[in-house]
Amino acid sequence: WAVTGSGLCEPRQTICHRQSSLQELWSFDVRILVTGDIHYALKQYDWLVEMAPKFDAVIIAGDLLEIASSVEPNAQIIVVRAYLRKLSDMTQVIVCSGNHDLNSVSPTGERGSDWLDDFASANISFDGMRRQLGNLLISAFPWWDGPDGVAKIASQLAEDATEAAGQWIWVYHAPPGDSGTSWNGKRSYGDPELTRWITEYRPFAVLSGHIHQAPFVSGGAWADRLGSTWVFNMGQQPGEVPAHIVLDTDDQKAFWHSLAGFEELDLSDPEARPGPPSSPPTWLIA
Repeated sequence: WAVTGSGLCEPRQTICHRQSSLQELWSFDVRILVTGDIHYALKQYDWLVEMAPKFDAVIIAGDLLEIASSVEPNAQIIVVRAYLRKLSDMTQVIVCSGNHDLNSVSPTGERGSDWLDDFASANISFDGMRRQLGNLLISAFPWWDGPDGVAKIASQLAEDATEAAGQWIWVYHAPPGDSGTSWNGKRSYGDPELTRWITEYRPFAVLSGHIHQAPFVSGGAWADRLGSTWVFNMGQQPGEVPAHIVLDTDDQKAFWHSLAGFEELDLSDPEARPGPPSSPPTWLIA
């Protein structure tokens, strides 16, 4: 069984145990594959398509396109749309825009990613939308380019907060400031607005990217904690497999995979820090 956009269960490839009450129904195991900063690396999209059926959701935390590519942005958009539709045939897909994904300009001169709007009727959640998965509410936020964008995100936060009865997860391309997830080895490039919003709303977790080096440099991190909120940045790497994080709500664990290694984090322990995996689940190894 797998969760649908309405929060109900339908047959699919992952298992959802039958429950005897509504409260128990909302607490079943959810497995999420998180990545970002793919930057039009088509082999990495191929890998996501291969992995998608194993998960209840695939999350891409921004920068699906690459502004420095020799391929024209409109051509990239056509290809990436096709990949997202293919992924959505297999599982839930949640994406947010990053600074490389901006293809439009508003009447006030702020840039946006209106090419994502084509997925309004598909099995995909994108900027400005929220998705219920088990007891998780997942909100996707756009890359902001000025005061209008900030105001739009603030409005979405206020609305989504009224629906967050369980754990609330944000998909937001830039990581927060004052965090190892925004450290590039020389300085922090975090989003101060995000830091302020985390302090105000205290979500369970924020899934970001943007700072490619963060998990790989001294002082950086793929996972950090700001107050009561876990913050993540899987980093960016070359090759056919993107750096990625797997969230398992049953065991309350996060697993980070990259060319630098494989680490685990116990999300049930506020004092926990990433480290070598103790006993990775068999399904994840497979």
